[in-house]
Amino acid sequence: MKKILKPLFNRLFFVAFAILVQLLWVFVFVYKLSSYSIYMTWAINIISFLCVLWLVNNRINPSYKLAWTILILVVPIFGATLYFIFGKSRVAKKMDQKFQKVFEKYEHDMVQDPDVFQELSSIDLHISNQSEYMDNKAQCPVYKRTTTEYFATGEALYNVMVKELKKAKHFIFMEYFIIDQGVMWNSVLEILEEKVKEGVDVRLIYDDMGCVTTLPAKFYKVLQSKGIKCAAFNPFRPVFSMILNNRDHRKICVIDGHTSFTGGINIADEYINKKKRFGYWKDTGVMLKGEAVWSFTTMFLQMWEVTTGVSSNFSDYKPHIFDFECDDFVDDGFVQPYCDTPLDIEPVGENVYLNMIHKARRYIYIFTPYLIIDNEMMTALCLASANGVDVRIVTPGIPDKKIVFLLTQSYYSQLVDAGVKIYEYNPGFLHAKSFVCDDEVAIVGTINLDYRSLYLHFECGVWMYQSKAVMQVKEDVLHLLEDCTLITSEFCKNRNIMIRMVQSVLRLFAPLL
Repeated sequence: MKKILKPLFNRLFFVAFAILVQLLWVFVFVYKLSSYSIYMTWAINIISFLCVLWLVNNRINPSYKLAWTILILVVPIFGATLYFIFGKSRVAKKMDQKFQKVFEKYEHDMVQDPDVFQELSSIDLHISNQSEYMDNKAQCPVYKRTTTEYFATGEALYNVMVKELKKAKHFIFMEYFIIDQGVMWNSVLEILEEKVKEGVDVRLIYDDMGCVTTLPAKFYKVLQSKGIKCAAFNPFRPVFSMILNNRDHRKICVIDGHTSFTGGINIADEYINKKKRFGYWKDTGVMLKGEAVWSFTTMFLQMWEVTTGVSSNFSDYKPHIFDFECDDFVDDGFVQPYCDTPLDIEPVGENVYLNMIHKARRYIYIFTPYLIIDNEMMTALCLASANGVDVRIVTPGIPDKKIVFLLTQSYYSQLVDAGVKIYEYNPGFLHAKSFVCDDEVAIVGTINLDYRSLYLHFECGVWMYQSKAVMQVKEDVLHLLEDCTLITSEFCKNRNIMIRMVQSVLRLFAPLL
């Protein structure tokens, strides 16, 4: 009985119920309005048609256009109503303006060192072109004098992160999509509380939508009472709005400006396998030490100002003003942290992946929990395979969301027919987002191969060239394949007809899920 009643007292239930009531009210209102007069019906149909014309001529993903176009034309009243509420793939105008103001204010803090870029260009022009794209479109420069360490499990990253947090002397910045109370969070919180007592500047941002089922409402006030500066990104309110689509999916931890962590790992026990949910939870992350950490510092401070309205003097958080000598930074290839936002029409996260796929010569290996891709990504993967590139994609064997897993599997057939090797990870759920290519380039970050990550969320990642982490990613993939099942064309062709019909419908509306 308690298991049945528990969800009913969850804040997600109350908020979702309130939003559903509002949505039904708007739909009924519009429907009743249209039934009073044939002129009103014609007006709604004209508005729906104009929506479709606007969609067709807008610079957004074609799959996104198609899904909304079908919905609006088939059920004009319902479709048009939904589109006006949730349709835009950008954040609300007010938040958009806040971000633009902050980005412009601190744009001078993210300047490319011309000597570093020139050195990269002299080594490989194709590689430097990839790097230049991130600097041009995301204002994220490439660095040297930065070491990288890859973690093949959440447990490995957690153990090192705890040690590094304990060393903090000046500041700790943390930004996470999910925080859940348990072993991992309690141990981190204990360190943060101790550091506050030592005078360390501790700040935390969590995504309220991501934590809606794991943290109580206004949890930030609890942390503020402990001396931790805390803010909830995009507080989850019982009002329907397209802004609910845009979430802070980033995972960033910065310590004293010289050490940072990112990857797929949130602050919750399943990520370090202290709690079993979907078999063994396989995740990955990376630690940076050196100059490239500055990009993560500025990413956090920008988000902090947007979320709280409190500005900071960015230069106060450069490691050289503390007791850490920048001369101690060591070269480990080229390292380029980057971010992506839904604020513009530039899908940086997807394009960075596409650049790597297009430039691959021998192989490209991919970890992704979700494989829900548009035509551009499908074409790139199939073309790479047709060009003789060894393309391997690893997805979960045990899903966290069954509907999403069905949708992921619906993309297998075309990829397998093109020669792409797809593997499912037998022991459990694979949440990692890692790419590695030709023993030269690797990416570790938060960006899934799905529409939400690529178009709707705030994301981040680290692009690495000739760093030691590159080969660590490759070794992890090859080792993991021993516990995977290779998907065959027979598996795709012999699926139940009802499953394939469901998958076809899901594919049609994939951009809206």
